Amino acid sequence: MVKLLFFLLFVGIVLNGSAQQKEDSLKSITPFEVLVKAFEQNKRLQEVPIAISIVGKNELNRFNNTNLLPALNALPGVKMEERSPGSYRLNIRGSSLRSPFGVRNVKIYYNGIPLTDPGGNTYLNQLGFYNVETIEVIKGPGSSLYGAGTGGVMLLESQATNKMPGIKLDQTFGSFQLSNTNINISTGNDEAFSSINYQHQTSDGYRNHTNMKRQVFSWDANIKLKNNELTGHLLYGNLYYQTPGALNLAEYTANPKSARPRVGTAPGSQENKAAIYLKTFLAGASYKQVFNDYWQNTTSMYGAYAEQKNPAIRNYGRNAEPHFGGRSVIQYQSKQVNRSAVTWHLGAEYQKANNTVQVFNNKSGNPDSLVTNDEINNSQFFLFTQLSWQFNNWVFTGGLSINDIRVNLTRTTNRPVTFFNRNYNNELAPRIAVLNKVTSNLSVYASFSKGFSPPTVSELSPSGSAINNNLNAEKGNNYELGLRGTAGYGRLSYDVNAFYYQLQNAIVQRRDALGGDFFMNAGSTKQQGLETFVSYRLATNSRHITSASKIWLTHNWYRFRYNNFKQITSDFSGNSLPSVAPQSLTAGLDLYATKGMYINITYNYTDAIPLNDANTAYAHSYNLMSARAGYKHAFKKFNLEFFTGVENLFDVKYNLGNDINGFGGRYYNAAAGRNYFAGISLQQLWK
Repeated sequence: MVKLLFFLLFVGIVLNGSAQQKEDSLKSITPFEVLVKAFEQNKRLQEVPIAISIVGKNELNRFNNTNLLPALNALPGVKMEERSPGSYRLNIRGSSLRSPFGVRNVKIYYNGIPLTDPGGNTYLNQLGFYNVETIEVIKGPGSSLYGAGTGGVMLLESQATNKMPGIKLDQTFGSFQLSNTNINISTGNDEAFSSINYQHQTSDGYRNHTNMKRQVFSWDANIKLKNNELTGHLLYGNLYYQTPGALNLAEYTANPKSARPRVGTAPGSQENKAAIYLKTFLAGASYKQVFNDYWQNTTSMYGAYAEQKNPAIRNYGRNAEPHFGGRSVIQYQSKQVNRSAVTWHLGAEYQKANNTVQVFNNKSGNPDSLVTNDEINNSQFFLFTQLSWQFNNWVFTGGLSINDIRVNLTRTTNRPVTFFNRNYNNELAPRIAVLNKVTSNLSVYASFSKGFSPPTVSELSPSGSAINNNLNAEKGNNYELGLRGTAGYGRLSYDVNAFYYQLQNAIVQRRDALGGDFFMNAGSTKQQGLETFVSYRLATNSRHITSASKIWLTHNWYRFRYNNFKQITSDFSGNSLPSVAPQSLTAGLDLYATKGMYINITYNYTDAIPLNDANTAYAHSYNLMSARAGYKHAFKKFNLEFFTGVENLFDVKYNLGNDINGFGGRYYNAAAGRNYFAGISLQQLWK
């Protein structure tokens, strides 16, 4: 399959070089026409020296309209996991070593507002499927413009570019009592627009003890004032899901749907009613002010609050997490003189949190005696600047940030009271990149970036465990080389990038007998990879029965190794990093008929995955197939769509969310077998 990829790429380049004239019947519409917002570029993908993947509404709507997972997993370099409905993990170009649960070490922005809190955690599961219209995934460290982090950046946008006033109803049903309802009311025009959205999702889950319920209310507003623009966002989420716990191999083999049972004195997940109760609120606004043809400023401010209750197998956690912050960027754009232009950005971002984290003993799902009570004040502040010079067919970009991160923790249950203070300051994070547009259809780029990622609050003080005074920040250097372009009159698109990433003080996770987490630095790693995307449009003539249809393929090849990692008497140097598949491939076929019928078919292959640092246990490789078929039609003031589909068509037994380095071999969280879904979308337009 790898040979086939490179053969397709070679054929595309040959076609590009040999084409003498453009056929009128072929229209050059490619994935690279979309504008990239990452690193403040606002340019076409083919003109930016960034390893980036973009997901639009068409890609999101290829699957079951319930979560972002399948669309993200179709991207090269991205892996999203779901240990049970509502329990997400996400990594970009790397392992889940730091993510026993939740989303860490990936900086996420929602409409330009930090969704990642100052402690480094992101409640991505609070967003419903209909909260997201587009996604940009930056691969590799983004510290030069987005602050601390070695795991990449994700930019989420909730508003569609084509604003259509009206009312819209979406309903999806599926296996395991899945139901997802969405209601949207939008009013206004291009000058002033408002959109209110409500989502309600429930599922019984595919394993025992995996019920889930999510409600999300959101409001987005946009007002244009001459050359200026004001946007506002409100988001409220209420999420509940049960956590079944990981199984060992014998339990997984006997019944992969079972929840973790009682073992000796350790209760099972159902017995202790293990679950997550999470409520979040986010309010933010952004103001874009254009001063003249050269200068503009965009400033965002937000306030957020999260309240979490977590009865777990070993204890009962209760958190209150208020935080606030803002980001401001000044941009200078020069005139183009002799095919030369300069763009300069200068900005700052600040976040502050004052959290209370309490841990109790768990008595059948209720808090019992208090174990620890922590008051955590943490802040992040960084200044950044970036200069981009475009000269003829060359683009040169240089960026730098200076970061200051502070954590102050007071454990009031200790006698005497324990104070922990740690500063991660004056960390410089540069990024240098160059791109050459070799032809109108081919670009080549190279980049170097440095990132650092201090431990999150959850890593410094895992639930109910001792404070880790010795945990240090990760630091990494990333080298990148890529090419992207089109061929065959724009019908073939390709994006290939290779990287070499050196990480120092890699943070890894361990689990104790009761499933508790603790973290440690693991020396250094070497991570080498090749990521490929190829898409071929089957027809571009609007009169063709399969207009806009295409086949596409993404492939990852990774060689991730511990370079130097010794733990007491164990030496893991040279071992593969757990949770990383050496190879994975996703391919798709999208057929769109001019009469409104469509079908989307997706295939995925994932290599065997090591489950521990010693590489003595593996999750087996698997092949998955899914499909969706539907019909959509636009009437004069009414849009209609209905669809049906199947996931895991061949009923493969596999894991989607392994517990890495699980104590007692508890690695396995079974994914859903064959399951079905169907839905309908109705939209009444008011124009």
